[in-house]
Amino acid sequence: MPGHSGRLFHAAQRRRQGFPRLPGPARREVSRDSVRKRGFPHPALRRICVCPWQVCGTWVWILVAATSVAAPLLQGWVMYVSVSSWLISLLLLLSYLIGFHKNSENWKVLDSLYHGATAILYMSAAVLQANATIISEPGYGSDPNANSLTHYQLNSAATFFAFLTTFLYILHAFSIYYQ
Repeated sequence: MPGHSGRLFHAAQRRRQGFPRLPGPARREVSRDSVRKRGFPHPALRRICVCPWQVCGTWVWILVAATSVAAPLLQGWVMYVSVSSWLISLLLLLSYLIGFHKNSENWKVLDSLYHGATAILYMSAAVLQANATIISEPGYGSDPNANSLTHYQLNSAATFFAFLTTFLYILHAFSIYYQ
């Protein structure tokens, strides 16, 4: 039976990729194309395509760096959270791509806890960035010409992306938890 060894190879390959073994005759009815239509063809591609929090965190970092810092303590924390979260997320992504996860439950717990903790840190950074935006508003305080409209708009955009990044980290933490 020359086709028999090929079917065993594909069944073993499907089990390694995390697909459940189908009982009896239903096993033959499911084609490889119908399985791939349910999601991305490779788990690594799914992980790469689901990293919008890194893109939004990069925008927070760029926008805060482009402003004149009105409140160094507030925006210093925002920069620390955005840069450190970006770097740690990149390290987790690279370790996932290298294959350290091996489809273990411990990886899911680590991923969920990291993204949940980072969401809390990003929430504090977003609130502080909103305060820095209020401080940088033109006409705020004693000197109405101290802050320009451009810096206020950059701070407003940084605040928007900080809250968006917080939401994306929360969303990812719960999506991993409920898988």
